[in-house]
Amino acid sequence: MSRVVVVSGGGTGIGRAVAASCAKDGDTVVIVGRRADVLSLAAEEIGAHPIVADVGEVGDAERVASEVGERFGRVDVLVNNAGGNAVLALPEPGPEVGPVARASAAWTANLRSNVLTAVHLTEALRDLLADDARVVLLSSIAAFRGSGSGSYGGSKAALHPYAIDLAAALGPRGITVNVVAPGYTTETEFFADTMTDQRHELLINQALNKRPGHTDDVAAAIRWLTSPGAGHVTAQIIQVNGGALPGR
Repeated sequence: MSRVVVVSGGGTGIGRAVAASCAKDGDTVVIVGRRADVLSLAAEEIGAHPIVADVGEVGDAERVASEVGERFGRVDVLVNNAGGNAVLALPEPGPEVGPVARASAAWTANLRSNVLTAVHLTEALRDLLADDARVVLLSSIAAFRGSGSGSYGGSKAALHPYAIDLAAALGPRGITVNVVAPGYTTETEFFADTMTDQRHELLINQALNKRPGHTDDVAAAIRWLTSPGAGHVTAQIIQVNGGALPGR
């Protein structure tokens, strides 16, 4: 029987790679994202059902759950991929904005982008999760070694205890909850226009296999965690970084 798979941030990058892999295997895939044009194109190309929503908002997450429930009746796999370093999208503050206000804006933006998106969608879909369902949250290598400013890595690290608590609560129903923490991964929008050739080479050299990660690398790890064979793997944080942790 086809599984019902929900992937947030499914229009691009890792989320799209996961959604495409699931659709190729015959799953019924729902991709969720904020940008209607990007989501529609991805849905058409990979054969998924798009739902335009900003799951950082409670109402949008609840609307996703209502639509999924009405159309499909259950969720077998939930991949919480939406997020990113929201600081990159913040407007440059003026000189009148002090350091406390700057830090507050950065932390608020990243907690909303990386924590609340996952919490809202998971809690909204919680009652739709089938027995033996799979839940995956996307963290980052930054949760272990920092992100330079604190707010991005801190927001990703907050997902770890949330996943462990969820695993304990949902485990009696055979539901697993795990976290995947990628390192440097190409084919994503994460770095926007901030990536330089020098930084690219530095990040590659931190990996023991001397190459960048690809979205398909991360998708493969997620696909294993959501497979029947991973039914006894739960409350784990799986790193996909080519051995780059600890960094040099």
